Amino acid sequence: MIDLKNYQDLLQPIDDFLHCPTPQSWINEARKPQHLKTVLIDHLLCELKAGQSAMYLIRRYAVDKQSTQNLLDWLKPFEDFAYRKVGCLKTLKGKCNISKAIIAKSDSPYSQELIDKMVMLIKEELHHFYQVLEIMEKRGIDYEPVQASRYAKGLLTHMATHEPQALTDKLIIGAYIEARSCERFAKLAPHMDEEIAKFYISLLRSEARHYQDYLTLAENIAGEDISQRVAFFGQLEAQLISSPDNDFKFHSGAPEAV
Repeated sequence: MIDLKNYQDLLQPIDDFLHCPTPQSWINEARKPQHLKTVLIDHLLCELKAGQSAMYLIRRYAVDKQSTQNLLDWLKPFEDFAYRKVGCLKTLKGKCNISKAIIAKSDSPYSQELIDKMVMLIKEELHHFYQVLEIMEKRGIDYEPVQASRYAKGLLTHMATHEPQALTDKLIIGAYIEARSCERFAKLAPHMDEEIAKFYISLLRSEARHYQDYLTLAENIAGEDISQRVAFFGQLEAQLISSPDNDFKFHSGAPEAV
């Protein structure tokens, strides 16, 4: 069994940040062999969506027009695979890094910080996408699109509609999604086979840093105390995680009793 003692310093701040732990009922369900395909495919798509969310922030708030196109081109092979079933593991190899310049908008006060953190995040999320796909291919698990869970939408529907609050909210939500992902990898790792357990453990440091990057950006961009807004989304996130949910996914709530 995987020993997480060496990761307690990394996991404790995440456990403190989240308003509730993952329900044991979700762990019990997620560890069942019949759910491995769903867990892996949904994880794969979550990595892509995390990259897309970070890319949206850069495109919306931080870069010039040409850089926007460079970013879209970077993500396209992964989106083609996930949404149009175009490409394969072989065609995605080496596509995790961007090779073209990303230029900050001259009129944005936080462009470079946003670009630096989000470009690194996108690189890592796309690499994780590729790693999950490797595991799936090794196990003969064919990719099939799955519907998104209620989780992200349930958070995003409560975003402010005016700026800069909308950007701050988006960053806070990103922090919670990354923190929950990290917590779930840690909760699930001891119950998985050695290969997947080691993979999940390898993700903990990057996921923990992603949550901190989002939160730091939110604080810096807001330029004021955001603790009440952070607490608001923390309570909402906990409700989505702990309340009954009949749709099992990587970020789903407590499985409803059959």
